[in-house]
Amino acid sequence: MKAKKELNVGMIGYGFMARTHSNAYRKVGNFFDLEYKPVLKSVCGLVEAEAEAFADRWGYESFTTDWRKVVERKDIDIIEVCVPNNYHAEIAIAAAKAGKMVICEKPLALNGPQALTMVEAVEAAGVPNLASFNYRRIPAVTMAKQLIDQGRLGKIFHYRSNFLQDWTISTEVPQGGMGTWRLDAKAAGSGVTGDLLAHCIDLALWQNGPITGVNAMTETFVKERKSVESGKMEPVGIDDACTFFCRFGNGSMGNFESTRYARGHKALFTFEINGEKASIRWDLHDLHRLQYFDHRDEGILRGWRSIHVSDGDQPYMKHWWVPGLAIGYEHSFVHQIADFLEGLATGKPVGPTFRDALATQYVCDAVLASAASGQWISPNV
Repeated sequence: MKAKKELNVGMIGYGFMARTHSNAYRKVGNFFDLEYKPVLKSVCGLVEAEAEAFADRWGYESFTTDWRKVVERKDIDIIEVCVPNNYHAEIAIAAAKAGKMVICEKPLALNGPQALTMVEAVEAAGVPNLASFNYRRIPAVTMAKQLIDQGRLGKIFHYRSNFLQDWTISTEVPQGGMGTWRLDAKAAGSGVTGDLLAHCIDLALWQNGPITGVNAMTETFVKERKSVESGKMEPVGIDDACTFFCRFGNGSMGNFESTRYARGHKALFTFEINGEKASIRWDLHDLHRLQYFDHRDEGILRGWRSIHVSDGDQPYMKHWWVPGLAIGYEHSFVHQIADFLEGLATGKPVGPTFRDALATQYVCDAVLASAASGQWISPNV
């Protein structure tokens, strides 16, 4: 058997997303036949004891509290950026300058101009890079993209998507700190727009092409929250809810909504696409199923069908179990790492690259600018 090339991983962060990425590296070689073998070399986190515990649990060979030491190590090949958004740019740029490959969690940066500096850094260094929009790699979502590209929907008229949660309704939830940094504008950049709608926007751009103009409104329902850092009540600078409609370059219309104030929803993420010939829709709560309607079906049989995406000729599924057995959320990250490693072997970039993620960042910026001005805004291109 041909020896696999080792790829030494440096993980910056040890929170929820670092767990998903670490799990993917540990599992990918068991299910995918790849030229590269990931080696969990070092993890970095703020608290030494917690970094040590994370390293022990996930099998990292070493740990540190200084991310610069990980970036500077000669034996590290790839840097994973799984920390709050305000640290993305500094770490990713330093990694690129050190010649490291970079995978960065979404959103890419606090805003478009900052994201552009990251794009310029990885492109100047010529290092492989990937933004972690993992939902692209849920098999049913990938299959939706294939159906669109095959022309099965025909001309697209409508794209609608939402991402609803309810975890910040209580006024007792603080802002800042390790657990609730997403409510702190300094750390997150924005609220639901960058955190949740970025996923919706990434899929929309991937499936339906460029967005040419947006009209948005946002709301911050709780105006002040206690700061974890200061212990005092401070103004909230992020958006709790956002709704926008838009136009796509292909002439279709879009409608998007996201909130953390939808009581009863922990992670309701859906999209529906309506074309002249057919429609498709998907729901994260039933993530292994793709709903499909084809107007060309015989009239008496015409209706929505539920496609159970679990067969070997459907995206990614040949690597898992027998037909009929579903996979879940964690597998989207395994697919992401598998695709990235396959791209290294073939020399073909795998999306979404940092430049792809920049387009999503520009739409997010336009959404926030439109909400502030009450005007239609065209995203940068």
